[in-house]
Amino acid sequence: MRQFFRSILTALSIACLAASFGSLSLHPALAQIGSPEELKPIALTQTQIDGVLASQKEIAAITKKLPRNAPPSSKAMAQLEAVAKKNGFASFDEYNTVIGNISLVMDGIDPDSKKYIGSQAALKMQVDQVTANKKMSAANKKRELAYLDMALKAKEPDQNQGNVDLVVKNYDKIDAALDIH
Repeated sequence: MRQFFRSILTALSIACLAASFGSLSLHPALAQIGSPEELKPIALTQTQIDGVLASQKEIAAITKKLPRNAPPSSKAMAQLEAVAKKNGFASFDEYNTVIGNISLVMDGIDPDSKKYIGSQAALKMQVDQVTANKKMSAANKKRELAYLDMALKAKEPDQNQGNVDLVVKNYDKIDAALDIH
């Protein structure tokens, strides 16, 4: 289920085509994903993944308090910068780039087998799950299928195999840390 919500957030960020700070004003969790078209691809390191894991609770606590449709205050940005720097990042922008690259790989991992299958295949699996869900209301099902459809229409970014290997290796820790329920 966490994988499903991450994909919805990715779909929204793709649809919005917003920069990291622009995404932050739409919904706090979107700031941590960024849009693939604007995301700088980088080769991830274990140190960066460890930094994201160490900072996630503090970052989430700050972003949770931000208003949904307003830019973050300078105080909130200063807090985010401080948490990022405390956990080994040069800035909150670098943190966003790292977590964006992690999220793109996470969206392509099958949560059952924990193997990378690509985001398009993972999204198709989620469409099947939503379609088969008898407990979901028709309105929620329609909305979630629309989000997934947006994500399916987006071009799947090329993945650095080293990033895939690192994220798969750390899948359980990342999945637990990025829990957005």
